[in-house]
Amino acid sequence: MPADPRQRRAARKKPITVERITDAALEVVATEGYDALTIRRVAAVLGTGPSSLYAHIVNKDDIDDLLIGRLYAEVVLPEPDPAAWREQLLGVYTQIRDLYLKYPGVSRAALAMVPTSLETLRVGEGILAILLAGGIEPRTAGWARDALSLYVSAYALEQSLVRQRRRQQDPEWVLGHEELLDRFTALPAEKFPQTRRHAAELISGTGPDRFAFTLGLLMNNLRPASD
Repeated sequence: MPADPRQRRAARKKPITVERITDAALEVVATEGYDALTIRRVAAVLGTGPSSLYAHIVNKDDIDDLLIGRLYAEVVLPEPDPAAWREQLLGVYTQIRDLYLKYPGVSRAALAMVPTSLETLRVGEGILAILLAGGIEPRTAGWARDALSLYVSAYALEQSLVRQRRRQQDPEWVLGHEELLDRFTALPAEKFPQTRRHAAELISGTGPDRFAFTLGLLMNNLRPASD
């Protein structure tokens, strides 16, 4: 007796694995944005039901951990150099920023998360090693790592929101450089004298310029323990 077609299709189905769950989650974020990421949506991409995923994950937090771990696997860590630790930190965090920006809103997955992925922990270890090589006291190094990582996540999230609103073509929100300058310089002088006077400086610079400036601002306030 010929096999039922439904049985043949079931036999051909690939097994659900952590790797496939991560692939599907990244696909959802890349095509629909992080807001669309749910266990149900990931299961749909895999052609299965949500219950099939629970053999590998407990909740959506686990998917977040898998996502960040997958991205961090691409981060190249330098051998810590005491003479170039600030440049090394900027290089590592620039890689992380660019990986976040490839997947709209994914940096939210890194917020308020206790990482268990070995890749995420590897990058955290590498960042800590760079700070310690620069002579930063261990507690300060740990707190600085948290602050720098938080800024990078927030920067990437804001950039994702900007891109989303631009795609929606909201004229009330998406302003060109000249239009924004005109609005600032048109403010009442008696209430906003500094904003009017320095409008050009306030809106100057690109996103990457401001990113490097802020990381520099944070790093330049770190002093080696021997100073």
